[in-house]
Amino acid sequence: MTPKDVLKLSKEKNARMVDFKFLDFVGIWQHFSVPVSELSEDIFEEGLGFDGSSIRGWQPIHASDMLVIPDPATAVMDPFTENATLSLICNIVDPITREAYTRDPRNIAQKAEAYLKSTGIGDVAYFGPEPEFFIFDDIRYSQGPNHGYYYIDSVEGTWNTGREEMPNLGYKPRHKEGYFPVPPIDSQEDIRTEMCLVMEQVGIQIERQHHEVATAGQAEIDMRFDSLLKMGDKLMWYKYIVKNVAKRWKKTVTFMPKPIFGDNGSGMHVHQSIWKGGKPLFSGNGYGGMSELALHYIGGILKHARALNAFCNPGTNSYRRLVPGFEAPINLAYSSRNRSASIRIPMYSPSPKAKRIEVRFPDPSCNGYLAFAAMLMAGLDGVQNKINPGEPLDKDIYGLSPEELSKVPSAAGSLEEALAALKNDHEFLLKGDVFTQDVIDTWMEYKKEKEADPVRLRPVPHEFALYFDC
Repeated sequence: MTPKDVLKLSKEKNARMVDFKFLDFVGIWQHFSVPVSELSEDIFEEGLGFDGSSIRGWQPIHASDMLVIPDPATAVMDPFTENATLSLICNIVDPITREAYTRDPRNIAQKAEAYLKSTGIGDVAYFGPEPEFFIFDDIRYSQGPNHGYYYIDSVEGTWNTGREEMPNLGYKPRHKEGYFPVPPIDSQEDIRTEMCLVMEQVGIQIERQHHEVATAGQAEIDMRFDSLLKMGDKLMWYKYIVKNVAKRWKKTVTFMPKPIFGDNGSGMHVHQSIWKGGKPLFSGNGYGGMSELALHYIGGILKHARALNAFCNPGTNSYRRLVPGFEAPINLAYSSRNRSASIRIPMYSPSPKAKRIEVRFPDPSCNGYLAFAAMLMAGLDGVQNKINPGEPLDKDIYGLSPEELSKVPSAAGSLEEALAALKNDHEFLLKGDVFTQDVIDTWMEYKKEKEADPVRLRPVPHEFALYFDC
């Protein structure tokens, strides 16, 4: 779609406003809107100014002026605004140099795609994330110098089987028994369907939706795979739509990886493959029907996995899910079919076009542009250096003896560990200027000062149960 096409679309849809969306460094959409009368072809070249110092992880106040440049290919009608509003996703540029802003996550994704092509290895990387999330009915939380608590509630929560609901009809999924039950146990079929239908309105192809394993409204909606940048855009629309549809139903959604104690957390398995000239490159005669290139790609992911955790599992809460011995695949191994491995080779179809890998440790709190780009760079490093992924692990990893398990490396156990790994292992991200040293340093500094340290300094409620009477 060209700028001229965008103006034509705005007239066809009788748009009253134009909304400009862009992503902050951490991974939350920002936006501002202008009357449609302000929309012109010049905006797609000249851009619109804003204060970059007010965006997390971006500019200092003495150099705060930035520009958004809308991408005409992203034009759709926003499905939630009361007045017809045309939505455009934007890139960020420096107003003086007119260069793409290095801390703009979308720019990093674009550079990753360009780097792939420059290597000659392939011309497109496809990604298919499977984000999980919780649909709650109530959430309250507060933290002060003399208190700290959170309170979650869901009409589906198994803890509510004895609550007065006048009447309480039961049918609440037990812990770890929420996977695929039909209604009335699955009370959220209709809300998930509405989420799917709205996603289709903005051009997202949906493959399936279902209840997930945990009690209290855990859900999953799967999108059809797409190229790295386009899937980064779609993941942002996905989160925006899921949250706003939930609000229509007077419910709330979180992509927080581990909001509930004692039940499964929310992961985001990421399917990925590389193609060239319209042909898949991961299909071959090796283990699991994989090519040598694909196995080297796996080797790169496994080698750099602990550094990848800093982008794929970017919060302190991520590591409440990545705990040894529980449901998350923290052991850095690969296997066909085995879902306890951190990298799985799906065996659903013999078609070469379906051959892909599934990286299972990421979670949906991540910034998709950064996580996808980082995984691609790790995989390409594996291909370029012919990194051997080692022997596959086809046993149940959770059933291994301590001696056997000691030979299997594991993912980072905390955000601090992940950031330390990133500090020591990030050269692969700097190739092609995809991630700059400034981006790496700023990410580590922000995550330590704004997230890891504040959590480390605060007592948590269970510590009072353990230690108050000491």
